[in-house]
Amino acid sequence: MKILRGKVAAITGAASGIGRELATNFAKEGCSVAISDIDKEGLDETAELTSTEGVKVSAHIVDVADREQVHQFAEDVVEQHGKVNIIINNAGVVVADTLEDVTYENLEWLWGINFWGVVYGSKAFLPYIKQQPEGHIVNISSINGFVAWPYNGPYCAAKFAVKGFTESLLQEMRGTTVGVSCVHPGGIKTDIARNARFIKSGRPEITRDEGAELFEKICITTADKAARTIIAGIKKNKRRILVGPDAYVFDALTRLIPVTHTRLWGFLLRKRD
Repeated sequence: MKILRGKVAAITGAASGIGRELATNFAKEGCSVAISDIDKEGLDETAELTSTEGVKVSAHIVDVADREQVHQFAEDVVEQHGKVNIIINNAGVVVADTLEDVTYENLEWLWGINFWGVVYGSKAFLPYIKQQPEGHIVNISSINGFVAWPYNGPYCAAKFAVKGFTESLLQEMRGTTVGVSCVHPGGIKTDIARNARFIKSGRPEITRDEGAELFEKICITTADKAARTIIAGIKKNKRRILVGPDAYVFDALTRLIPVTHTRLWGFLLRKRD
């Protein structure tokens, strides 16, 4: 999809972070956008920032963990925009806890958004996207979709699942007009850590706010840069999009030391306890 002008992109989790920057950058390309989130205030801010002459912007309150709401979102986008070419399943959350202690409630909350939200978004929009001369499905995984960390098991498991789901969908869409991309961002400067359900980390002395500050310090890629990288990947129909220098480093390490890299991450984190 080399040309985005005149296309319509739907984006989940667009009230802030990568989702917001995707919306503004798509608009700069002349691509109309349908943005969704459960945060109405943040969504309204994104809509205002995205407002560009010649580009239609629609805002939708959607809980991606609710299948009916996501399917209604797809219907509403087509009704309001006349079509949809791209869906970016971006909404995501974090639970910091051990797998031994994490509650089923928190697991279900995270999986409802991070995995089922991707499944619902892909399935709800696919029939409409297939009606267009060209279209694209973009699912946001993470470097945690191929690298696992202790105290982040729920997130890692869901992101591994997103990777598997998306790569299977990619194979099924070969020979059609629909491109499929799996995105693996590294550390991105967003509010995901501040909005996390912070129960337990590898360093017991660190509070939730201190953990969020530490996360923000080690993140080296802005949300705007991440969005521009994703859009460039869509234009090139890349099946796998790595975002940020750290994503490339971790990807290389998993290839160079495929068996021992999991021990290395656990050792480094426990060493700081």
